[in-house]
Amino acid sequence: MSTPELAGLKAVVTGGASGIGLATAGLLAERGASVACLDLAPEQVPAPLLGIKADVADAQVARAVEEAAQALGGIDILVNNAGIGAQGAIEDNDDDEWRRVFEINVFGIVRVTRAALPYLRRSTAASVVNTCSIAATAGLPQRALYSATKGAVLALTRASAADLVAEGIRVNCVNPGTVDTPWIGRLLERAPDPEAERAALNARQPIGRLVSAQEVAAAIAYLAGPLSGSTTGTALPVDGGMSGLRVRPRT
Repeated sequence: MSTPELAGLKAVVTGGASGIGLATAGLLAERGASVACLDLAPEQVPAPLLGIKADVADAQVARAVEEAAQALGGIDILVNNAGIGAQGAIEDNDDDEWRRVFEINVFGIVRVTRAALPYLRRSTAASVVNTCSIAATAGLPQRALYSATKGAVLALTRASAADLVAEGIRVNCVNPGTVDTPWIGRLLERAPDPEAERAALNARQPIGRLVSAQEVAAAIAYLAGPLSGSTTGTALPVDGGMSGLRVRPRT
């Protein structure tokens, strides 16, 4: 029987209690990794995953990273997945909301990665994967604030990859399209016509449906693992063809 791809590796996933984070944590564990999930709701993290309470918007998240490293015996893989959405054009959110979303989506990655670096530097298979978005590379309506944060995540990913490549630490990101997550579900519930809104979101992606959390998790797991050992500074789209295809609307 072959050894699991990630056997012996230790992984930390932020926002690991639901959606893409939970799907990713579960897949990493299936492939042999020991996984700690940092989340505001650690009680929702199922065994054998380890749930640790953490808020990436708070500097105290460094303590949660240290707790995870001590429990796991180190950190080889860091998945910066925690994030929130935001709707509206540039004038629709005030300064406080802009600061709040940047605190979580951008500064959260900075805080967690900074805290994990001492452990990643001791690893012989160190990898960081950031959850970015198609919003970083495509202009989407009513997503000015969210897009700005994800554009920052993309730039941060590439700059960090350049800074850390000589130390053997790879840094990549995934750019999902519209993913069928609880957040999207809540948006649809608030829409005047949820069925019509879901149909529009489906049609926006050339494959004709929303991306699944499991599909994004598979991309993250690939970038996190040794099979992508020559890949760093890369943004991997998981967007149903949205970034690269120009197809006729389905009739």
